[in-house]
Amino acid sequence: MEHGLNLAAVAAIAAAVVLWSVFSDRLERWNISAATALVAAGLLLANGPTGVLHVGIGSTGIRELAEFTLAIVLFGDAAGVSVRELARDAGLPGRLLLVGLPLTMAAGTVAAKLIFPGLSWWVCAVIGAAVAPTDAALGAPIIEDRRVPRRIRRVLNVESGLNDGIATPFVKFFLVAAVAGTSLESVSETGALKELLLGAVGGAAIGAIGGWLLVMARAYGLGGTAYGKVGATALAVLAYAGVVHVGGNGFVAAFVAGLAYGAVTTDRLEESLEFTHGVAGLMSLVVWFIFGAVMVPILQEVSWREVLFAALALTAVRLVPVALSLIGAGFDRATVGVIGWFGPRGLASVVFALLAYDDLTPIDGHHAVRIITMTVVASVVLHGVSAAPVAARYGATHPG
Repeated sequence: MEHGLNLAAVAAIAAAVVLWSVFSDRLERWNISAATALVAAGLLLANGPTGVLHVGIGSTGIRELAEFTLAIVLFGDAAGVSVRELARDAGLPGRLLLVGLPLTMAAGTVAAKLIFPGLSWWVCAVIGAAVAPTDAALGAPIIEDRRVPRRIRRVLNVESGLNDGIATPFVKFFLVAAVAGTSLESVSETGALKELLLGAVGGAAIGAIGGWLLVMARAYGLGGTAYGKVGATALAVLAYAGVVHVGGNGFVAAFVAGLAYGAVTTDRLEESLEFTHGVAGLMSLVVWFIFGAVMVPILQEVSWREVLFAALALTAVRLVPVALSLIGAGFDRATVGVIGWFGPRGLASVVFALLAYDDLTPIDGHHAVRIITMTVVASVVLHGVSAAPVAARYGATHPG
């Protein structure tokens, strides 16, 4: 790609973001989310006669951009969670993560095998695990809507923050098995636990120490407010990159670092997260633009099978495991339905699709990307359109 074309691509992305900023309020009233708008812009400006961005799905840097974006989003969302409230209500996220998530991955695997019998069980497992984790950023309209009870918003936020990291070792495991044709017994079961443990411990240490240093710097007049904001964002990057470098789970590290940072700083550095949320928002828009530019065009080859899988992934494959995991929690059907429905698939699934494209055979990788992309596109549209009306109706009958 030539230098001038690079500038044209950057200009196209910047123009799309500026236009969204100008019209965002009006578009959101029409239930058009930022992700929907940027995906559409990427598709329009990178394909056909209007195309100015020519980057293939395997281009260097796209996967890394998506990974760092997800890490910063997770850190920022976690930093806003009250650890004290979370400790009092840890059972609900635990149910969704320890019962609901494995059941969702298993159901997704079976659904993929039934709909795509030509794919191996391992490739189907990759797909099932890739579309299981939910997206905190894509679910922001419901998580930030104060009409929805705080407890439900917190549960959804924590679930989406941690399930990306928990799903990562499963995706990697299934990718290895799909390529090598290995068995469960021949793959180390301690590897995934080690990744999660390193991620949790490393993230907690980085978030707590970094937050304490920034608080002390503010107290003793060593650091300015502006650079404190930059420092908070840098902690998110440090947690992800540092922990991945030593073999840990970067997504778990980023989320736990955010929790630790928020616990240490409490309200003393609340404004420091403004920059982090801004950076996360901008990077997310860029990723959605690129997703529309390089992955959505693959759907030209879509068949009824991909559409059916996406429909099941967003409904029964998610709703049934959530309902089973919440048995005995004391929720009515409407609450279980809201928690089950608002499991949007977004950045994590995009990252896992890129992993599948890089690691699987070309044929299997193409199948996996097409199936995951169809699911993400359906989620972007359906969850984006339904967030505001569902929040309003549910909040009116379930004040909290």
